Amino acid sequence: MRLCAVCAGTVFRDGMRVGYSVRCTLGGCPRHTGPFGPQKPCPSELMKPLAPSPFRFRSPIQIRLCRLAMLLLVLSSAPRGGWANSAPPPPSSGPVSGQSIADPAVTPSPTSESDLHTDDVLQIGWNDTPPCVDCAPTGGSVLSGTTLALPGMESGYPTVSVKGLFQVESAWFGQDAASTAAVGDIPDSTDFRRARLAATGHVAENVNYMIEFDFGFPGRPTFMDVYATVEDVSVLGNVRVGQWRQPFSMDALTSVKELMFLERSTAFTFFPFRQTGIGAFDTAFDEQATWAVSAFRYPVDQFGGSFGDSGYGLSTRLTGLLLEEGDDALVHAGFNFAHLQPSTHRFRFRSTPEIGFTAGDINGGPTVIPFFVDTGNIPAQSAQMLGTELAGQVGGVTLQSELMYAMVNQEGGPSLAFPAIYAQASYALTGERRSYNRKQGVFGRIVPHHNFGTGYSGAWEVAARWSWINLNDANIQGGELTDLTLGLNWYLNRYFKAQFNYIHAILSSPGAGDSGTDILAVRAQIDF
Repeated sequence: MRLCAVCAGTVFRDGMRVGYSVRCTLGGCPRHTGPFGPQKPCPSELMKPLAPSPFRFRSPIQIRLCRLAMLLLVLSSAPRGGWANSAPPPPSSGPVSGQSIADPAVTPSPTSESDLHTDDVLQIGWNDTPPCVDCAPTGGSVLSGTTLALPGMESGYPTVSVKGLFQVESAWFGQDAASTAAVGDIPDSTDFRRARLAATGHVAENVNYMIEFDFGFPGRPTFMDVYATVEDVSVLGNVRVGQWRQPFSMDALTSVKELMFLERSTAFTFFPFRQTGIGAFDTAFDEQATWAVSAFRYPVDQFGGSFGDSGYGLSTRLTGLLLEEGDDALVHAGFNFAHLQPSTHRFRFRSTPEIGFTAGDINGGPTVIPFFVDTGNIPAQSAQMLGTELAGQVGGVTLQSELMYAMVNQEGGPSLAFPAIYAQASYALTGERRSYNRKQGVFGRIVPHHNFGTGYSGAWEVAARWSWINLNDANIQGGELTDLTLGLNWYLNRYFKAQFNYIHAILSSPGAGDSGTDILAVRAQIDF
């Protein structure tokens, strides 16, 4: 057994690796004989004996015993309940649990000599001589979002792509005396607003999945989007089952990676948002319109669970492009409706100023920022949510507004109606424009024409928003909150941005009068 002096490649004997590979630094590196077909071997003058190793196995029996011992060691050290990174079972063995995801670090087996030579990740063969690895890497990293087919899958499925996001932010608060008396003293804070990892991919040509966890959310880690989607179903379009953002509101369905501001508007408290259920969605009229409908358990906890004989909801959303003039201008309109019957037999609506809102009221977790408006628990069997959307774009200017109503069928009291509205606008100073996602009916991100660090400044965007929510009606006096927000967004490249928000919150509390709070916040975000 010999080791190539040029490649210093991995050497195998009877299937056991006894050497290690490094990249060849010579151009036109000679090939070796590998498991994917004959290749040109190294010239004999470039071969040198491999130094003896005390760990080299001399017989097939020794090798098999070693493999068995390693397998028993791995099995004994696995956590009870299964491996977090175990491979999915074959179709005949039943559904895959939420804990069973393919290891994203596994790379696909090459299928040709060219693949073997240029793949950026070392491919290991099973002969005494290794495959040659190209001198210069040409592929991307698995962790950059590249979708890979898992090895041994002749059909190319399942595939896996690893995605991630983190947002770190700081906020400083200034309160007048009335604000401190109404909500208490708010400390300045620094925290990871979100820290997420996700695996996405396909298990078949028409079945995709997503498994996402947040490590910055209350109850860390927390389920986020965990679902499977069957695509191109007759009549139904796409059918999804699991936990995901229910079809309600343009603001809610815009990804947190692509928001104009640090947080969604105060109307967010009315949204069903992430629930566990089943739904269908599709586009229509050559992607000029979208529709979606879903049925789900309501509410669910931070792991997507809901227990009890009651607790259900329905939600639907319709959107359309009323006007589209190429890339120059568009006008979007939408309608939303949701019917909710909570298992708790009560509703509670509450909101902070638009900073650091963790949706703790939905999933039972705490929030650092105190709630400025709060209805308290309202005994009720059901409620209906109505929402309208109107948005537009002209060049680098993006406009978006929504009006929401929560109508609660209160037990032992009158029916209640709580309104909320927001209007926001942004302008790209450097000439870019936000993309429009036709399949979801929402605006996307800004991608700089030129990245920062290449003699350019990246992309810059200014934004402004006005929002208002009123939680006062009949016997419920939850308060009224108006937010005025100014934003500055700096996109260094497609994946890294910094956001600066100034928020002036005006609170009208029953019995406490008006108060003012000023908030300055900054965030750095990376997603891939």
